[in-house]
Amino acid sequence: LWKRTEQKRIPLSAEIELTERCNNNCVHCYINLAANDEEARKRELSFREIRDIVDETVQMGCLWWLITGGEPLVREDFADIYLYLKKKGLLTSVFTNATLITPELVSLFKKYPPRELEITVYGITQKTYERITRTPGSFEAFMKGINLLQKENVPFTLKAMALRSNVGELEAIKDFYKPISKGPFRFDPFLHLRLRPNGKRNRQIRNERLSPDEIVAIELGDEERKNGLLKQICEEKKIGQGTAHFNDDNHLFYCGAGRTSFTIDPYGFFKLCSSLSHPDCVYDLRRGSLREAWEKFVPQVRAMRTEDEECRKKCLNCPLINLCMWCPATAYLECGKLDQYIEDFCQIAHARADALANIE
Repeated sequence: LWKRTEQKRIPLSAEIELTERCNNNCVHCYINLAANDEEARKRELSFREIRDIVDETVQMGCLWWLITGGEPLVREDFADIYLYLKKKGLLTSVFTNATLITPELVSLFKKYPPRELEITVYGITQKTYERITRTPGSFEAFMKGINLLQKENVPFTLKAMALRSNVGELEAIKDFYKPISKGPFRFDPFLHLRLRPNGKRNRQIRNERLSPDEIVAIELGDEERKNGLLKQICEEKKIGQGTAHFNDDNHLFYCGAGRTSFTIDPYGFFKLCSSLSHPDCVYDLRRGSLREAWEKFVPQVRAMRTEDEECRKKCLNCPLINLCMWCPATAYLECGKLDQYIEDFCQIAHARADALANIE
Protein backbone atom coordinates (compact mmCIF):
# COMPACT_ATOMS: atom_id res chain seq x y z
CA LEU A 1 0.00 0.00 0.00
CA TRP A 2 2.80 2.42 0.92
CA LYS A 3 4.64 1.66 -2.31
CA ARG A 4 1.50 2.30 -4.34
CA THR A 5 1.04 5.60 -2.50
CA GLU A 6 4.61 6.57 -3.39
CA GLN A 7 4.10 5.58 -7.00
CA LYS A 8 0.94 7.69 -7.23
CA ARG A 9 2.74 10.55 -5.46
CA ILE A 10 0.00 11.27 -2.94
CA PRO A 11 1.06 14.01 -0.48
CA LEU A 12 0.18 12.15 2.69
CA SER A 13 2.18 14.25 5.13
CA ALA A 14 2.57 18.02 5.54
CA GLU A 15 4.74 20.05 7.89
CA ILE A 16 4.09 23.72 8.55
CA GLU A 17 6.49 26.05 10.30
CA LEU A 18 3.93 28.48 11.73
CA THR A 19 6.63 30.98 12.63
CA GLU A 20 10.38 31.41 12.93
CA ARG A 21 9.81 33.48 16.05
CA CYS A 22 10.57 31.96 19.44
CA ASN A 23 10.54 33.03 23.07
CA ASN A 24 13.91 31.31 23.55
CA ASN A 25 17.20 32.10 21.83
CA CYS A 26 18.84 28.68 21.70
CA VAL A 27 22.52 28.74 20.85
CA HIS A 28 22.19 25.89 18.34
CA CYS A 29 18.98 26.94 16.56
CA TYR A 30 19.12 27.24 12.77
CA ILE A 31 15.95 29.28 12.32
CA ASN A 32 14.82 31.31 15.34
CA LEU A 33 13.91 34.98 15.38
CA ALA A 34 12.88 37.05 18.39
CA ALA A 35 9.31 36.47 19.58
CA ASN A 36 8.58 40.19 19.19
CA ASP A 37 9.94 40.46 15.64
CA GLU A 38 7.12 42.47 14.08
CA GLU A 39 8.51 42.36 10.55
CA ALA A 40 8.50 38.56 10.61
CA ARG A 41 5.05 38.43 12.18
CA LYS A 42 3.55 40.61 9.45
CA ARG A 43 5.03 38.38 6.72
CA GLU A 44 3.65 35.15 8.20
CA LEU A 45 0.77 33.30 6.62
CA SER A 46 -2.58 34.38 8.01
CA PHE A 47 -5.05 31.95 9.52
CA ARG A 48 -7.18 32.33 6.39
CA GLU A 49 -4.24 31.52 4.10
CA ILE A 50 -3.41 28.47 6.21
CA ARG A 51 -7.02 27.28 6.04
CA ASP A 52 -6.95 27.50 2.24
CA ILE A 53 -3.73 25.48 2.12
CA VAL A 54 -5.14 22.88 4.52
CA ASP A 55 -8.28 22.53 2.40
CA GLU A 56 -6.18 21.94 -0.70
CA THR A 57 -4.04 19.30 1.00
CA VAL A 58 -7.15 17.43 2.13
CA GLN A 59 -8.46 17.43 -1.44
CA MET A 60 -5.13 15.95 -2.55
CA GLY A 61 -5.24 13.11 0.00
CA CYS A 62 -3.20 14.45 2.92
CA LEU A 63 -3.65 12.65 6.26
CA TRP A 64 -0.90 13.92 8.59
CA TRP A 65 0.04 17.45 9.59
CA LEU A 66 2.91 18.56 11.80
CA ILE A 67 2.86 22.01 13.41
CA THR A 68 6.28 23.34 14.32
CA GLY A 69 8.31 26.56 14.36
CA GLY A 70 10.24 28.47 15.69
CA GLU A 71 7.93 28.09 18.65
CA PRO A 72 4.40 27.65 17.25
CA LEU A 73 2.75 28.67 20.51
CA VAL A 74 3.94 32.28 20.13
CA ARG A 75 1.24 32.71 17.49
CA GLU A 76 -1.90 34.14 19.05
CA ASP A 77 -4.02 32.13 16.61
CA PHE A 78 -2.31 28.80 17.34
CA ALA A 79 -5.44 27.32 18.93
CA ASP A 80 -7.58 28.33 15.93
CA ILE A 81 -5.12 26.76 13.49
CA TYR A 82 -4.77 23.57 15.54
CA LEU A 83 -8.53 23.21 15.96
CA TYR A 84 -9.11 23.71 12.23
CA LEU A 85 -6.72 20.88 11.42
CA LYS A 86 -8.32 18.57 13.97
CA LYS A 87 -11.85 19.29 12.77
CA LYS A 88 -10.72 18.47 9.24
CA GLY A 89 -9.96 14.99 10.53
CA LEU A 90 -6.20 15.35 10.09
CA LEU A 91 -3.76 13.47 12.32
CA THR A 92 -2.05 16.50 13.82
CA SER A 93 1.24 16.61 15.73
CA VAL A 94 2.83 19.55 17.54
CA PHE A 95 6.50 20.27 18.29
CA THR A 96 7.02 22.77 21.11
CA ASN A 97 9.42 23.79 23.88
CA ALA A 98 6.49 23.68 26.36
CA THR A 99 7.40 27.01 27.98
CA LEU A 100 4.19 28.64 26.73
CA ILE A 101 1.83 25.84 27.74
CA THR A 102 -1.22 27.24 29.54
CA PRO A 103 -4.23 25.61 31.25
CA GLU A 104 -6.29 26.64 28.22
CA LEU A 105 -3.95 24.84 25.81
CA VAL A 106 -3.92 21.78 28.06
CA SER A 107 -7.72 21.72 27.90
CA LEU A 108 -7.54 22.01 24.11
CA PHE A 109 -5.08 19.11 23.84
CA LYS A 110 -7.17 17.04 26.23
CA LYS A 111 -10.38 17.57 24.26
CA TYR A 112 -8.69 17.27 20.86
CA PRO A 113 -5.60 15.11 21.47
CA PRO A 114 -2.64 15.61 19.14
CA ARG A 115 -1.31 12.54 17.39
CA GLU A 116 2.04 13.45 18.91
CA LEU A 117 2.99 16.23 21.30
CA GLU A 118 6.77 16.39 21.14
CA ILE A 119 8.71 18.56 23.57
CA THR A 120 12.39 19.41 23.42
CA VAL A 121 14.36 19.30 26.67
CA TYR A 122 17.79 20.95 26.81
CA GLY A 123 18.85 20.02 30.33
CA ILE A 124 17.50 18.99 33.71
CA THR A 125 19.21 21.76 35.64
CA GLN A 126 18.48 25.44 35.29
CA LYS A 127 22.14 26.18 34.62
CA THR A 128 22.43 23.81 31.66
CA TYR A 129 18.97 24.49 30.27
CA GLU A 130 19.38 28.26 30.26
CA ARG A 131 22.97 28.09 29.03
CA ILE A 132 21.41 26.71 25.85
CA THR A 133 18.18 28.74 25.66
CA ARG A 134 19.92 31.96 26.78
CA THR A 135 16.59 33.01 28.27
CA PRO A 136 16.30 33.64 32.02
CA GLY A 137 13.28 31.89 33.52
CA SER A 138 12.91 29.43 30.64
CA PHE A 139 13.70 26.36 32.76
CA GLU A 140 11.00 27.23 35.27
CA ALA A 141 8.54 27.85 32.41
CA PHE A 142 9.48 24.49 30.84
CA MET A 143 8.90 22.61 34.10
CA LYS A 144 5.61 24.42 34.61
CA GLY A 145 4.44 23.39 31.14
CA ILE A 146 5.43 19.77 31.74
CA ASN A 147 3.64 19.73 35.08
CA LEU A 148 0.45 21.18 33.60
CA LEU A 149 0.38 18.42 30.98
CA GLN A 150 1.11 15.71 33.54
CA LYS A 151 -1.56 16.96 35.92
CA GLU A 152 -4.23 16.54 33.24
CA ASN A 153 -2.75 13.29 31.88
CA VAL A 154 -2.05 14.73 28.44
CA PRO A 155 0.54 12.37 26.89
CA PHE A 156 3.71 13.81 25.39
CA THR A 157 7.13 12.73 24.19
CA LEU A 158 10.41 14.32 25.19
CA LYS A 159 13.39 14.61 22.87
CA ALA A 160 16.82 16.16 23.33
CA MET A 161 19.49 17.80 21.24
CA ALA A 162 22.96 16.39 21.96
CA LEU A 163 25.12 19.49 22.38
CA ARG A 164 28.51 20.38 23.78
CA SER A 165 26.63 22.36 26.43
CA ASN A 166 24.50 19.45 27.69
CA VAL A 167 26.44 16.30 26.79
CA GLY A 168 27.24 15.78 30.47
CA GLU A 169 23.52 15.66 31.30
CA LEU A 170 22.26 13.41 28.50
CA GLU A 171 22.03 10.32 30.72
CA ALA A 172 20.30 12.34 33.42
CA ILE A 173 17.91 13.73 30.80
CA LYS A 174 17.14 10.17 29.73
CA ASP A 175 16.45 9.15 33.34
CA PHE A 176 14.23 12.21 33.79
CA TYR A 177 12.36 11.25 30.63
CA LYS A 178 11.50 7.62 31.41
CA PRO A 179 8.78 7.99 34.07
CA ILE A 180 6.94 10.92 32.46
CA SER A 181 7.12 10.52 28.67
CA LYS A 182 5.50 8.00 26.36
CA GLY A 183 7.47 6.13 23.72
CA PRO A 184 11.25 5.74 23.27
CA PHE A 185 13.69 8.50 24.15
CA ARG A 186 14.94 10.46 21.13
CA PHE A 187 17.99 12.63 20.77
CA ASP A 188 19.58 14.38 17.81
CA PRO A 189 23.33 15.02 17.56
CA PHE A 190 23.14 16.84 14.23
CA LEU A 191 22.97 20.62 14.26
CA HIS A 192 21.97 22.52 11.12
CA LEU A 193 23.67 25.77 10.28
CA ARG A 194 21.43 28.82 9.90
CA LEU A 195 18.92 28.81 7.04
CA ARG A 196 20.00 32.38 6.31
CA PRO A 197 23.81 32.67 6.51
CA ASN A 198 24.97 34.24 9.76
CA GLY A 199 28.68 33.96 10.50
CA LYS A 200 28.47 34.58 14.24
CA ARG A 201 25.55 32.21 14.80
CA ASN A 202 27.10 29.52 12.61
CA ARG A 203 30.31 29.65 14.66
CA GLN A 204 28.23 29.16 17.80
CA ILE A 205 26.45 26.19 16.23
CA ARG A 206 29.73 24.59 15.12
CA ASN A 207 31.11 25.01 18.64
CA GLU A 208 28.15 23.04 19.99
CA ARG A 209 28.70 20.08 17.66
CA LEU A 210 30.07 16.88 19.13
CA SER A 211 32.97 14.97 17.58
CA PRO A 212 32.34 11.81 15.49
CA ASP A 213 33.59 9.60 18.35
CA GLU A 214 31.33 11.35 20.86
CA ILE A 215 28.31 10.99 18.58
CA VAL A 216 28.96 7.29 18.01
CA ALA A 217 29.51 6.62 21.72
CA ILE A 218 26.16 8.21 22.56
CA GLU A 219 24.39 6.33 19.77
CA LEU A 220 25.81 2.96 20.80
CA GLY A 221 24.66 3.62 24.35
CA ASP A 222 21.07 3.91 23.12
CA GLU A 223 19.66 0.50 22.21
CA GLU A 224 16.99 1.74 19.82
CA ARG A 225 19.39 4.07 18.00
CA LYS A 226 22.02 1.33 17.77
CA ASN A 227 19.54 -1.20 16.35
CA GLY A 228 18.37 1.33 13.78
CA LEU A 229 21.91 1.90 12.57
CA LEU A 230 22.59 -1.85 12.49
CA LYS A 231 19.51 -2.29 10.31
CA GLN A 232 20.87 0.29 7.89
CA ILE A 233 24.20 -1.56 7.75
CA CYS A 234 22.38 -4.81 6.93
CA GLU A 235 20.46 -3.12 4.13
CA GLU A 236 23.70 -1.77 2.68
CA LYS A 237 25.19 -5.28 2.69
CA LYS A 238 22.21 -6.55 0.71
CA ILE A 239 22.87 -3.85 -1.87
CA GLY A 240 26.52 -4.83 -1.93
CA GLN A 241 29.67 -2.92 -1.10
CA GLY A 242 30.68 -0.45 -3.77
CA THR A 243 27.38 -0.62 -5.62
CA ALA A 244 26.32 2.73 -7.03
CA HIS A 245 23.03 3.89 -5.58
CA PHE A 246 21.91 5.63 -8.73
CA ASN A 247 23.47 3.60 -11.52
CA ASP A 248 25.71 6.59 -12.23
CA ASP A 249 22.78 8.78 -13.28
CA ASN A 250 24.06 11.56 -10.93
CA HIS A 251 20.69 12.43 -9.37
CA LEU A 252 21.15 14.55 -6.24
CA PHE A 253 18.04 13.60 -4.29
CA TYR A 254 18.03 10.05 -2.96
CA CYS A 255 15.89 10.70 0.17
CA GLY A 256 12.12 10.57 0.58
CA ALA A 257 11.59 14.34 0.53
CA GLY A 258 8.85 15.24 -1.93
CA ARG A 259 7.72 11.66 -2.42
CA THR A 260 4.81 11.69 0.02
CA SER A 261 5.66 14.71 2.18
CA PHE A 262 6.47 18.41 2.04
CA THR A 263 7.05 21.50 4.21
CA ILE A 264 5.55 24.98 4.19
CA ASP A 265 7.54 27.76 5.83
CA PRO A 266 5.96 30.66 7.78
CA TYR A 267 5.85 32.90 4.71
CA GLY A 268 4.10 30.52 2.33
CA PHE A 269 7.13 28.99 0.65
CA PHE A 270 6.73 25.32 -0.28
CA LYS A 271 9.78 23.09 0.19
CA LEU A 272 10.47 19.39 -0.17
CA CYS A 273 11.77 19.40 3.40
CA SER A 274 12.35 21.96 6.13
CA SER A 275 16.13 22.02 5.56
CA LEU A 276 16.04 22.65 1.82
CA SER A 277 16.43 26.41 1.39
CA HIS A 278 18.22 26.74 -1.95
CA PRO A 279 16.38 29.42 -4.00
CA ASP A 280 15.89 26.98 -6.89
CA CYS A 281 14.16 24.56 -4.52
CA VAL A 282 11.42 26.73 -3.00
CA TYR A 283 8.01 27.61 -4.46
CA ASP A 284 5.90 30.62 -3.44
CA LEU A 285 2.38 29.40 -2.68
CA ARG A 286 1.14 32.98 -2.58
CA ARG A 287 1.85 33.14 -6.31
CA GLY A 288 0.69 29.67 -7.24
CA SER A 289 -1.11 26.62 -5.93
CA LEU A 290 -0.19 23.64 -3.82
CA ARG A 291 -1.25 21.30 -6.60
CA GLU A 292 1.09 23.00 -9.07
CA ALA A 293 3.91 22.87 -6.52
CA TRP A 294 3.34 19.17 -5.93
CA GLU A 295 2.68 18.02 -9.47
CA LYS A 296 5.11 20.22 -11.42
CA PHE A 297 7.67 21.81 -9.11
CA VAL A 298 8.61 18.79 -6.98
CA PRO A 299 9.51 16.57 -9.97
CA GLN A 300 11.71 19.38 -11.31
CA VAL A 301 13.63 19.60 -8.03
CA ARG A 302 13.98 15.85 -7.63
CA ALA A 303 15.32 15.63 -11.19
CA MET A 304 18.27 17.89 -10.34
CA ARG A 305 21.65 16.34 -11.13
CA THR A 306 25.27 17.05 -10.38
CA GLU A 307 28.35 17.10 -12.57
CA ASP A 308 30.66 17.39 -9.56
CA GLU A 309 32.89 14.31 -9.68
CA GLU A 310 33.86 14.50 -6.00
CA CYS A 311 30.20 14.54 -4.96
CA ARG A 312 29.34 11.66 -7.27
CA LYS A 313 32.23 9.51 -6.14
CA LYS A 314 32.43 10.31 -2.43
CA CYS A 315 28.74 10.91 -1.66
CA LEU A 316 26.16 9.65 -4.13
CA ASN A 317 27.88 6.34 -4.85
CA CYS A 318 29.16 5.74 -1.32
CA PRO A 319 27.93 2.48 0.29
CA LEU A 320 27.68 4.33 3.63
CA ILE A 321 25.36 7.06 2.36
CA ASN A 322 22.49 5.92 4.60
CA LEU A 323 24.73 6.29 7.65
CA CYS A 324 25.76 9.78 6.60
CA MET A 325 24.30 13.17 7.49
CA TRP A 326 25.01 14.40 3.97
CA CYS A 327 22.19 15.42 1.64
CA PRO A 328 21.78 18.30 -0.84
CA ALA A 329 19.94 20.41 1.75
CA THR A 330 22.65 20.11 4.41
CA ALA A 331 25.40 20.55 1.82
CA TYR A 332 23.84 23.86 0.80
CA LEU A 333 23.62 25.02 4.42
CA GLU A 334 27.24 24.05 5.06
CA CYS A 335 28.88 25.31 1.88
CA GLY A 336 26.37 27.09 -0.35
CA LYS A 337 26.29 24.25 -2.90
CA LEU A 338 23.81 21.41 -3.24
CA ASP A 339 26.49 19.00 -4.42
CA GLN A 340 29.40 19.78 -2.08
CA TYR A 341 31.25 16.95 -0.33
CA ILE A 342 31.41 17.52 3.46
CA GLU A 343 34.45 16.00 5.19
CA ASP A 344 32.96 16.23 8.71
CA PHE A 345 29.88 14.24 7.71
CA CYS A 346 32.03 11.62 6.02
CA GLN A 347 34.02 11.15 9.22
CA ILE A 348 30.84 10.54 11.20
CA ALA A 349 29.57 7.97 8.68
CA HIS A 350 32.84 6.03 8.79
CA ALA A 351 33.00 6.23 12.59
CA ARG A 352 29.49 4.77 12.74
CA ALA A 353 30.33 2.00 10.29
CA ASP A 354 33.55 1.07 12.11
CA ALA A 355 31.85 0.96 15.50
CA LEU A 356 28.92 -1.09 14.25
CA ALA A 357 31.21 -3.55 12.46
CA ASN A 358 32.84 -4.33 15.80
CA ILE A 359 29.43 -5.10 17.32
CA GLU A 360 28.51 -7.53 14.55
